[in-house]
Amino acid sequence: MKFKIFKIAIAFILCLFISSCQNNVDNSENSERIETNINENWLYSENNTKNVSDALKAENWQKTNLPHSWNSLDATDVIPGYRRSGSWYKKTINIAQINSNKIYQLYFEGINITSEIFVNGNKVGSHIGGYIGFTVDISGAIKNGDNEILVRADNSYDPEIIPSQKSDFFIFGGITRDVWLQTKPKTHLSNLKYTTPKVSIESASLEGTVDVINGNESSIIKVTLKDNQGKAIAEDEFTVVNNSAKITFDAIQNPKLWDTDNPNLYTIEVALLDNNKTILDQISDKVGFRWFEFKDYGAFYLNGKRLLLRGTHRHEEHAGVGAAMSNEQHRADMELIKDMGANFVRLAHYPQDPEVYKACDELGLLVWDELPWCRGGLGNDAWKTNTKTMLKEIINQNYNHPSIILWSLGNEIYWLPDFENGDNREKINEFLEELNTYAHELDPTRKTAIRKYYEGAHIVDVFSPSIWSGWYSGSYKSYQKAINQYKAEYPHFLHAEYGGSSHVGRHTENPITGEGQIQSDGWEEAIVQTDVANIAQIGDWSENYIVDLFDWHLRISENDSTFVGNVQWAFKDFGTPLRPENAIPYMNQKGLVDRSGKPKDAFYVFKSYWSDDPFTYIESHTWTERQGPKGKSRDISIYSNCPEVELFLNGKSLGVKQRDTKAFPAAGLNWTINFNEGINKLVSIGKTKNGKEVKDKLDINYRFTKNEKATALKLDYKLLENNRYLVTATALDKNGLRCLDYEERVYFQCLNGGKAIISQGTPTGSEVIEMANGEASIEVERFSDEEQLQVMVLNQSFKGTYLNIN
Repeated sequence: MKFKIFKIAIAFILCLFISSCQNNVDNSENSERIETNINENWLYSENNTKNVSDALKAENWQKTNLPHSWNSLDATDVIPGYRRSGSWYKKTINIAQINSNKIYQLYFEGINITSEIFVNGNKVGSHIGGYIGFTVDISGAIKNGDNEILVRADNSYDPEIIPSQKSDFFIFGGITRDVWLQTKPKTHLSNLKYTTPKVSIESASLEGTVDVINGNESSIIKVTLKDNQGKAIAEDEFTVVNNSAKITFDAIQNPKLWDTDNPNLYTIEVALLDNNKTILDQISDKVGFRWFEFKDYGAFYLNGKRLLLRGTHRHEEHAGVGAAMSNEQHRADMELIKDMGANFVRLAHYPQDPEVYKACDELGLLVWDELPWCRGGLGNDAWKTNTKTMLKEIINQNYNHPSIILWSLGNEIYWLPDFENGDNREKINEFLEELNTYAHELDPTRKTAIRKYYEGAHIVDVFSPSIWSGWYSGSYKSYQKAINQYKAEYPHFLHAEYGGSSHVGRHTENPITGEGQIQSDGWEEAIVQTDVANIAQIGDWSENYIVDLFDWHLRISENDSTFVGNVQWAFKDFGTPLRPENAIPYMNQKGLVDRSGKPKDAFYVFKSYWSDDPFTYIESHTWTERQGPKGKSRDISIYSNCPEVELFLNGKSLGVKQRDTKAFPAAGLNWTINFNEGINKLVSIGKTKNGKEVKDKLDINYRFTKNEKATALKLDYKLLENNRYLVTATALDKNGLRCLDYEERVYFQCLNGGKAIISQGTPTGSEVIEMANGEASIEVERFSDEEQLQVMVLNQSFKGTYLNIN
């Protein structure tokens, strides 16, 4: 009897278990998606052939990992031009057993700038446009066992593909982003897109669509929305009609809003179920609930509150690797931008790595995403097709990111036409209107923008004129007049691009401001710079001048209640083929940090206005050698976000000063000092509202004797933590004094025993570089402790100075 009751109980429990399985999702092996990064162990061949068999016959294959660019160093070396051609990449992947219920794909995050993909000798796909991800289906080309992938990448000159070759940045060739092998169920989900049409503090709605590939009408879509703690706050099932399902959540109560201070992200999980509730496929994405508005002739509002847009620009490149940056390097850039206090970034002048958008979503950085129509004017029919296709790919690829608020349709688009009559404004406007309409069809929820094309300002939603006060035209003191004019002229005016170049370590007691030499009220950037005198030409490129320029701009923007905001150009120094004469050849040196990400003085100016993290910074840590007559007073500025700062000289207080954002320079944190001859110890102490203290220290070696003309170069070295040697060249006068006014170019070369770290585009990674206050350095890597290391520096005036390190 007991055994019979036991059997009945077991049967009852089994029935419950089966019933439970039928009503809950079940994960079978055929539903599993697998995404494998295949960046490692590729072969690379610098071979321009377009023929697969010829490429395979080549003997010059070299091992490499991705991301990779053949222009990582040659773009910023001292030889004019850079390789614009085709190359091949090869990799073998092993698929032990092909699953007939799976689809196999390769996902390329970016190949610059055109590409063809082959698997086992068969062409499986191609792509035009180097800054956008794409997928190729390889299911019909693979076999059990080893499979050979071949990729031809090409960044050759092609006027039918944007951006124009006349753009002020390098077009790096190669597989410059990650590559993934994806396996998906044959019946799977695709193209999840959502919007948040109604958002308030009290409630929010979500509407979306998702496609079903190889599905049937009995399929069901189950969607779960989870908050940032993983708690499910909404869940429902939706039917599939015509291979697509509409997703709707109407009343999400008290949503945690996404904003720049608290970038709250929800997770949307989408599962494809059959009529037995078995999971056939599942995907997920992030959701941010927010709303924004550009007030007519007024400020910008996020979630109903006025937000001053505090922005910068970001080019996708880094010292030593060019555009082939790792995800860690991408993330580090965005974190440093956020640490500075920015809340907005314009991605210049092309869509960027997926890691960048992910970081912006997570960090709280609003995004201006840009179609790479940069210069070159209007093209032919093939150009138009390629450009419109790119716009579609950009919007579809980045559609779900809450950080994106603007789709830019281009920059300086009429400049330097590549085609005859390509600067015809009427024809440009026709195509711009077509793009603008298309962008709104693809995404009705965001705004369109354009920069520096006045004839098309009325076409897009948001417009940025060109204001380069104090650099390409006029004085920075004309900035208020410029923004007052454009605020009244354009309903939605956002100022993108302002700034100027600075050479790290170059300082002067009296920066050149152009007063008496330039027309002070100008601010427009001319196409041909020789037409107008400006600071870019006659200036000293000192860190002192650029600090003052930014300080002036920020003082105005931070105190204007109806200003949308401005976007500094650019966050990091970047390479350009158009600037071989610069202090670091082929580098645009307008960055707030150098090309390796090391902050310049100007970085701290922005941080003082924008960051909440308390700090104080004595201007300048790269200006530790100064000179002047005995008794000559000098000014010291402290950049800080603390309400009060006290400065000490050699242990004696010089007084406490209150920070006032309406005061210039340095928000009133300025002291007049009489230096002693020799070492002067400065200490600044900032005090927060809560009484917390932050400090900065700086030793300045001051001399009363002015140097005479340079008569020699001297080489010294020190061992760095990375085990490289920092070799420093110093210009000396006949008395052995460092020539703080010597700014000529010098040329480094490692002759024996090691190699110089060159072509980095950084202050210590450039074999040709202008001196900064009579000094220049380069890093050198030693081959062996047993071999003598020999380094040379020279220029036209000084025929060669040698340093031997034993």
